[in-house]
Amino acid sequence: MFWSIDSIRTQPIGIGRGPSGKLTHSKAVTLLIFSQWSRFRSEGDFYRLAEQQLIPFFPNLPSRPQLNPQFQHLHGNACDFFQHLVLTLGTDDVLYEALDATAVVVRDAKRRGESWLVGEANIGKSNRLGWYRGLKLLLSSTSEGIIIGFRIPEIGTAKLGLYYPINKGFKGKENHHRWTTAYGATVICPSKRNALRPWPKSLRRWVASIRQIVETVNHKLANTSRLDRKHPHCISGVRTQIAAKVALHNFCIWLN
Repeated sequence: MFWSIDSIRTQPIGIGRGPSGKLTHSKAVTLLIFSQWSRFRSEGDFYRLAEQQLIPFFPNLPSRPQLNPQFQHLHGNACDFFQHLVLTLGTDDVLYEALDATAVVVRDAKRRGESWLVGEANIGKSNRLGWYRGLKLLLSSTSEGIIIGFRIPEIGTAKLGLYYPINKGFKGKENHHRWTTAYGATVICPSKRNALRPWPKSLRRWVASIRQIVETVNHKLANTSRLDRKHPHCISGVRTQIAAKVALHNFCIWLN
């Protein structure tokens, strides 16, 4: 994994003010992606394991207060590794991508006062979680469950193109025309059952089977990558952690 990351990006990691990070960018990204596993209850739990078992592989492991700021500046590195995995897994010839949104919780919706991400997070409703305070993560995956693109509105990164089977929340001819014109994305959205020209049952089942794939991807991110249990406090932390989680998801597919 070190060699793969080193071959993608060679410039050092900038961490703003203060001393430079002790870890190379390849080792720092490796630790960042590894820390997203669900077996770790928190960042402190991960760091305790790193101190006890990973020192032979990371002899320059910095202290936890030094490691966390370095993680926050790895968004570009994590995205590069994610894109490298997408190309390695051979996704250039896919016929369609399934598109769906999932919740990124930053705070309990019932708590009083302002949240950490004031002006960014908002209260929304998720079929999986109910009411929550946080952001929306938009995912695009192939029929094999490989995440090709992801986006958090206004702050994320995404890839658009091909055909996108999605749910009724994206309906509307004007929206579909705008997305085709602006991004070259052909959106396939099932019609309502009481529409003038409803879809046949066989076609509805086909779209539902495709969308089940991205629902499974959402489930994996929520459980395997601790998406529901991680509550970041800043936008840079959100961006970096999301990039690390989707990179971990694709890395597991490549490894298996």
